[in-house]
Amino acid sequence: MRVTLPVVVAAVATALSLVAPAAVAGAAPPVTGSARLAAPSAAPATSAAPATPAAPATPGAAGVGDSYFPNAGNGGYDALHYDLAFDYTPGTRAVEATAVIRAKATQGLSRFNLDFDGPAVKRVTVDGRAAAFRREGQELIVTPSRPLGNGREFRVEVAYSGALKGIHDKALGRYGWLPTSDGAVVMSEPDGARSFFPANDHPGDKASYRVRVTVPKGLTVLASGEPQGPESTRGGRTTSVWTIDEPTASYLLTIAIGKFKVKRSRSKGLLNITAVDAAFADEGGLHARTAQVVDWAGKVFGPYPYSSIGGIVEAAGVGYALETQTRPVYDGGVPSTSLIVHEMAHQWFGNSVSPADWRDIWLNEGFATYAEWLWAEQHGGERAQVRFDRYYAAPDDNKLWHKPLPGDPGRDELFAGSVYTRGAMTVHALRMALGDGDFFTLLKQWTSKHAHGVARTADLLALAEQISGRDLDPLFRSWLYTEGKPSLPEARPSM
Repeated sequence: MRVTLPVVVAAVATALSLVAPAAVAGAAPPVTGSARLAAPSAAPATSAAPATPAAPATPGAAGVGDSYFPNAGNGGYDALHYDLAFDYTPGTRAVEATAVIRAKATQGLSRFNLDFDGPAVKRVTVDGRAAAFRREGQELIVTPSRPLGNGREFRVEVAYSGALKGIHDKALGRYGWLPTSDGAVVMSEPDGARSFFPANDHPGDKASYRVRVTVPKGLTVLASGEPQGPESTRGGRTTSVWTIDEPTASYLLTIAIGKFKVKRSRSKGLLNITAVDAAFADEGGLHARTAQVVDWAGKVFGPYPYSSIGGIVEAAGVGYALETQTRPVYDGGVPSTSLIVHEMAHQWFGNSVSPADWRDIWLNEGFATYAEWLWAEQHGGERAQVRFDRYYAAPDDNKLWHKPLPGDPGRDELFAGSVYTRGAMTVHALRMALGDGDFFTLLKQWTSKHAHGVARTADLLALAEQISGRDLDPLFRSWLYTEGKPSLPEARPSM
């Protein structure tokens, strides 16, 4: 996910001090003793039973129970599609906005919640009827005029207006809607979508999007997905429409508004759109290298999961890059190839296969960091084994071997260096244990089996054991959840 800038090339001194390479969860809790990681859940067997009366409608939960962000997401419904419209004026940061959400009830609902920290709500309707609403913290609580039956699709419309602003978190920094000198950019990991639209703001509820943005003439709008037709200008204001049909987690939607140098082309059937803030120089490197990286990654990880690629270079002032869907945002300048590899690898690891719980953030960052190692190895650079050995040489008292641990770093350490570095080392240890044949099979099966969904560490363990026929629980436990330097796995020949 977040790669802290600037990218630093790993060196022995870096390993010993644990400066994460390219700065940039639910899994099972830490396991002790002989306990195994929790197996992927399976629905219990059921038998036919007499029909029973429909359960009474009850309030949907105010959160999905995430280990680190318990208020993120909401229970009782599945968001299917968001149709968002913003009329934004950068000078005042004021917006007139409407969010239309199509959803399906997963229980009888007397009321439901949306995550929203944005400006004042003017009205809410459910299926065209006025609905009562109130706000409590980050929750917008909606009571429809009549209960919603389990399994029913319904339409929520929320109109709101006022100044948009991002989220400032002491531990996680600035994220969400980020005003810039000439517009704004959206970088929402982990739960910043609520800063600019009402959402079921958790990776567990993905949806498709249509985004319509109107800004003063002379500014350009980009977003995740693909543009729909040419821009239209009327009365000194320009409107752009973008859509993304593939399931998308709310934190991965981006919008960028400003003055950009934009390039468009097609690369092996994929629309490639890159944009660089006019303040930065770029001779086409971002555009060409993004296409090259995606072509390589598709051969290693499996087919690219979306319909377009690209990137946005912006002066956001946050000091990190983010793998926003199809089109990562790079803050502060044109990125290195290694950083492009990291962010585009996230399109498979984190975006298509997302963590079911934020405790499993290492599934995003460990694999994206390891993608950097693989790129170097396969393009005449340092072999992954050499890099692994350099990190492994860190002494026992190095913080690499102590908390925060990658399998359960804690909410405030979500982007700790160990999540990236020791996470990548875990991936390499798995490669050592499986051998290259099974390891590269695992990469493609993982991204295929869980495409456009969510997964947990236990799911990765189960798949790796299925492919290899080996008991890998001790490896996962020692590398992800246990303090101290793990033992090296018994390597299968092929490295």
